[in-house]
Amino acid sequence: MNVDRSGIGMTSQRTRMRMVERLRQQGIKDEIVLSAMGEVPRHLFVDEALSHRAYEDISLPIGFGQTISQPLTVARMTELARANGELNSVLEIGTGCGYQCAVLARVCKLVHSVERLLLLTARARTNLRNAQVINVRLRHGDGHAGVPTSAPFDVILMTAAATHVPQPLLEQLRLGGRMILPLLKGSVQYLSVIQRTEKGYTEKKLDPVKFVPLLPGTG
Repeated sequence: MNVDRSGIGMTSQRTRMRMVERLRQQGIKDEIVLSAMGEVPRHLFVDEALSHRAYEDISLPIGFGQTISQPLTVARMTELARANGELNSVLEIGTGCGYQCAVLARVCKLVHSVERLLLLTARARTNLRNAQVINVRLRHGDGHAGVPTSAPFDVILMTAAATHVPQPLLEQLRLGGRMILPLLKGSVQYLSVIQRTEKGYTEKKLDPVKFVPLLPGTG
């Protein structure tokens, strides 16, 4: 099946550039991240009926009780992942529709991504293929376990809110590596950055966010 990647009207390249300029005004400074956001066709990762809203700064439903994060959140997490440095290997927990994965693939040599829902894994694989993203390795599995056979990772990025950080994921970070994830503190989720150091792990709490919960097992 051939997919028109150029887009027309509300899914055009010009619309993506307006989104990028909005992200710049909202505080995203990393030009490599902004370029990636402009290159990835977000409308290919949402249902066709919602494609006219693909470049608004909102989250959108993708089925199975899941959502595609708003562009600002995707850009912010990607900027934190890059930290103005090169990335070789990234692990994403929660592939969803594949959009965050596609953006990461623009700034990283290889992205491993784990999705607990089999049907969503299949959809993400199709979306990534249509967007011509090839440097990604998708897996259907429990994100709590990570991908130990491909560790250590420069960055682990989680797209679901956790009440605590799974120990296996901490162990899969390289020394100096970072984990970016939403952590539930009381009744509020905060975007957090955990870094592995020679002395252990440090944690920095950032912006309030809203993500679906991290669930165990597969479906």
